[in-house]
Amino acid sequence: MAEQLATGSRRGLKPALPLLLPAYLWLTVAIFLPLSAMVFFSFMTDLPLAGKEWAFTLGNYAAFFSQGIYSTLLFASLRLGLEVTLWCVVIGYPAAYVLAKVLKGRSREAIFLLVILPFWSNGLVRIFSWAMVLREGGILDTALNAVLPFKINIDLMYSYPAVIIGLVHSYVPYMVLTCYLTLQAIDDSLIEAGRSLGASRVQVLWRVIIPLSMPGLIAGAALIFVPVVGSFMEPRILGGRTGTFYGTIIEDQFVAVFNWPLGAALSFILLAVVLVILALAAPVLQRAG
Repeated sequence: MAEQLATGSRRGLKPALPLLLPAYLWLTVAIFLPLSAMVFFSFMTDLPLAGKEWAFTLGNYAAFFSQGIYSTLLFASLRLGLEVTLWCVVIGYPAAYVLAKVLKGRSREAIFLLVILPFWSNGLVRIFSWAMVLREGGILDTALNAVLPFKINIDLMYSYPAVIIGLVHSYVPYMVLTCYLTLQAIDDSLIEAGRSLGASRVQVLWRVIIPLSMPGLIAGAALIFVPVVGSFMEPRILGGRTGTFYGTIIEDQFVAVFNWPLGAALSFILLAVVLVILALAAPVLQRAG
């Protein structure tokens, strides 16, 4: 029986090979080869350019453990990722519920369009737009002073809250979309059954809706946490001096200092930490899902 199944799977795989080959070829060229080069660079003393002498070393990885600034910034970036993910859940989950269970017809289409609108604009444009809103004398400051009877001074630029706002705006659509898909798949009769059995709206939400939509929450959290930990554009532009995180240090190694071996080593340490966190959280997430 097992041999028959294996033979059938091989027969079914052969017709699909021409369709799979372009995708795997692209993954090899665009992802695995650059990553392999970065792994090679991370064990080098210098880039092999213009006849520079280089040798293999573990010093780039040792620098992370010998200099406390790197671990401090890594923990700060992990904290930033958790906070942004939490805010995306707080904002995105209710929005997804309204889209899936409350709004119908053209109103749903209009709100859905607003949700995915950030995907249609360049990331730098979004960030500099927030700079115009959050700076002193900006759009938010001017609008509030025009409405309030007293004068206030709002200047959130180059601050930690500005970084949070910019990142949440960039990544909250991922949470809305993933939660929307799982919430829309929940049969309304299950919600009605819970209400008919005497459960309150909060009990139905906590015991029926959230458990059934947990796969969407988990997927959205992973899609947000992983890139936010290594983000550098929003912290650099909106945070200023307070926006120094692990991702900005890695960017400096590649762009400003031109120390690619150290930048590559720091990048793979970040990758390893994120993979360890996801591996440790996997059993809990599987039970929740």
